[in-house]
Amino acid sequence: MARSRADARIPDRPSPVRLWLRRNRALLRPAGYGVAALAALGVLGFGLYALAPAERLAAATDGIAAAGARLGLTVREIAVEGRRYTAMDLVRTAVGANRGDPLLDFSPATARERLELLDWVESATVERHLNGTIVVRLVERTPFAIWQHQGRFAILDAQGKVVTAEGIGNYGPLPLVVGAGADRAAVPLIAQLRTRPEIMVRTQAMVRISERRWNLRLHNGTDVLLPEGQEAAALSRLAELQAGQALLDRPLAAIDMRLPDKLVLRQQGQPPAQDANPAPRGRSSRG
Repeated sequence: MARSRADARIPDRPSPVRLWLRRNRALLRPAGYGVAALAALGVLGFGLYALAPAERLAAATDGIAAAGARLGLTVREIAVEGRRYTAMDLVRTAVGANRGDPLLDFSPATARERLELLDWVESATVERHLNGTIVVRLVERTPFAIWQHQGRFAILDAQGKVVTAEGIGNYGPLPLVVGAGADRAAVPLIAQLRTRPEIMVRTQAMVRISERRWNLRLHNGTDVLLPEGQEAAALSRLAELQAGQALLDRPLAAIDMRLPDKLVLRQQGQPPAQDANPAPRGRSSRG
């Protein structure tokens, strides 16, 4: 059917976004451009989500992101704060955005979840700003000790959790703990040793014995046998002996402190004494 003259004279109605932009030209100056564009997209997006069926929501969202990109809402910069140990390429991959990507396509919540899966990241916050900047703030774990077990080494954090087994020498001098269960039990012992610097500075390693108690291996080769569950009292006594007798500087094979009322000094070449606190049946009693 041919169109009438009246129909031919009726111009096509502009799209809702175009009408909104015409009515708000004053907002589209450099200072308010991003706000105006986002507001326009918000109006359009609300209509799409209210009217479109569920199966078309994803397509509508893609359309909004693309429209935002045409209006200048793209990723311009990714700023990362608090990063020290996490490799930058791992951060970029977890963020999942590049310069020029549609800003509205980027999900801060998804990026945060991926960042918190990285070994060194304890927590993360991610912000998306209208000027195109994505701000990532990381709280990283702190290297606390090196754990040696079954011939392998790993870095522990301040909660005794394994962070990484790579680049062990890259994190500066750290206390060395050795043996099964040493990772879980090391934190309180190291904290106590740090209050006794005269002992800490002479300690080469802390060795977990039968997952029950500790030996201190000194740099001069002496083993200090600590009592189970009474480490603080034994360290206090050991500090007094060092101050009064320089006990830790003597050429001894062992200083046995497992009995509260007895101190046994074993000279080099003497056989080790039997553990004063034998392990339950079926468990090793080496100590």
